[in-house]
Amino acid sequence: MRITSLGLRTDVALRVLEGAEVVDRGDHLVIRSLDNPGFWWGNFLLLDAVPEAGTAGTWLARFAAEFPAARHVALGVDTTDDQPVIPGEFLAAGLEPQRATVLTCADVRPPPHQNAAAEIRPLDSDADWQQSYELGVRCFGDDGVQDYLKRRAAARRRLARAGSGAWFGAFSGGRLLAQLGVCDAGGGFARYQDVETDPAARRQGLAGTLVWHAGRYGREILGASTLVIVADPADLAIRIYRACGFTDLQSQLTFERPPAG
Repeated sequence: MRITSLGLRTDVALRVLEGAEVVDRGDHLVIRSLDNPGFWWGNFLLLDAVPEAGTAGTWLARFAAEFPAARHVALGVDTTDDQPVIPGEFLAAGLEPQRATVLTCADVRPPPHQNAAAEIRPLDSDADWQQSYELGVRCFGDDGVQDYLKRRAAARRRLARAGSGAWFGAFSGGRLLAQLGVCDAGGGFARYQDVETDPAARRQGLAGTLVWHAGRYGREILGASTLVIVADPADLAIRIYRACGFTDLQSQLTFERPPAG
């Protein structure tokens, strides 16, 4: 199966760099991250087309067969259609459609509100990666996600040590306030990952400043000709990415159902 959605293609490429296995079932791919079973978008099915009416039960059964211990359901759809017809039974089954925008640029530019006070550098030491985990907890809360976040940080660190990418942090007084990753997704593409800012440190220009610094790394060190980022079109962050030179390329469709309770 050849993936046409640039967002999902680069997602899968990064999961492979982190150690995930990918199995081609013909009309869908199975992406499985054995090191982090609680990572929804490390353990999902990627459908080769928008699902047809009457197939919700089939896809739920296929997901359950591939991930029998999973409490979540995650389905990616290989389409760039920005107005796909979503079968009603998917909604009835609790599968919430998530629409995202895939943005690209050849060379990122400085943000209009650059933060010149923060120290911007790659995460490297044990203390840095511990802070990366702690920042994730501050961003997502500590309700049952600690194990996922610890495993996520470990996977990121392995990827960075292998030279396939880097995670950049914005530090103030030695405290990590914001972070993101940029990784080699192959084919001349470098993909941004997980732009996160401490809720107490937002609106200080940290995210845009990190996007700019990481973009330079993607171009100069990873040798990418195209930088890729995926964003919620309703989120304020997309304005930051556009201000840094990114333009909309495609729409992306996924479905997810969180664990019950």
